[in-house]
Amino acid sequence: MSNVPVAVVTGSNKGIGFAIVRALCKQFPGDVYLTARDPGRGQKAVAKLQEEGLHALFHQLDIDDLQSIRALRDFLKEKYGGLNVLVNNAGIAFKVHDTTPFAVQAEVTLKTNFFGTRNVCTELLPLVKPYGKVVNVSSMVSSSALGGCSRELQQKFRSDTITEDELVELMTKFVEDTKKSVHEKEGWPNTAYGVSKIGVTVLSRIQARMLNEKRKGDHILLNACCPGWVRTDMAGPKATKSPDEGAETPVYLALLPSDADGPHGQFLSNKTVRTW
Repeated sequence: MSNVPVAVVTGSNKGIGFAIVRALCKQFPGDVYLTARDPGRGQKAVAKLQEEGLHALFHQLDIDDLQSIRALRDFLKEKYGGLNVLVNNAGIAFKVHDTTPFAVQAEVTLKTNFFGTRNVCTELLPLVKPYGKVVNVSSMVSSSALGGCSRELQQKFRSDTITEDELVELMTKFVEDTKKSVHEKEGWPNTAYGVSKIGVTVLSRIQARMLNEKRKGDHILLNACCPGWVRTDMAGPKATKSPDEGAETPVYLALLPSDADGPHGQFLSNKTVRTW
């Protein structure tokens, strides 16, 4: 088992994830794992970094596949005895003009962005070592989508006592409501991506609270963040930030100094804590 610190970035063969890996290769004092569903694409991305003189390692990870998550978990446990930095970046979004039925978009988007991310956290958070950092990449769209929810839903999502089970129930209800075409009547906004990211932001708040309750002495800092509007396959070429600029806030949170006691359980954009 090695004493080398280790960082893992999910969904990092391109876009913001790739830029986060690049920055960590330059700044993180240990091994950095680039992960991707497709090993070919992942290896290609690692080779691209090698050409830049940077050393990343590859491990396959499909966050929609529990076996894949557990394989990574077992590998990290065996080789490193745990994990120091986890950046949950993997996510999907349908294009604005996509004609896929909204109920299908809702199910597919939440499966990856919320339920997949939650599964990664369930399996990997117990491995995070003292003074570790966890960064869940959310989006400012989670804030605007929250504003589009009914007052009752807003209250639930802003609650400081909401449990993970209650959150899962709400996310499941959104998908069910879209299937019955009653989601708007039930107080939901018309954005599957937005709701999935509400889930990620609220999940982060819950997880931070749990860490305070169960592992207070371990000084683990966990936050959600918005990278901004970034030029990627997902957001398109008109976006205002480059991937490297989009990586700035996630990397800032991943590399908070070990004596930092915050931010924790917060939602940040441009390295600034935002009101939820």
